[in-house]
Amino acid sequence: AVNVVDTAVGRIIKACGEAGADLLITADHGNIEKMINDDGSPMTAHTTNKVPFYYIGDQSLKLREGGRLADIAPTMLKLLNIPQPDEMTGASLLV
Repeated sequence: AVNVVDTAVGRIIKACGEAGADLLITADHGNIEKMINDDGSPMTAHTTNKVPFYYIGDQSLKLREGGRLADIAPTMLKLLNIPQPDEMTGASLLV
């Protein structure tokens, strides 16, 4: 399964590069580190472990260290040159 996902992500990255498009890759939570509870049942709760956030696009743009889930939407808005609504509590990860 990992090989299939890796191949698919590679194709997406290539297509975005050819189209001149920016690409963000992330997840809302981990779980790979613990998929089964001690009693053998599936682990379905969110973990607090860090999750990668990748930006692939204009090489002059960099991501700051740290961040949280609430920072993803402001990052997307900044890439799209759309003003961030006051209601959003996150901050763009772009530096």
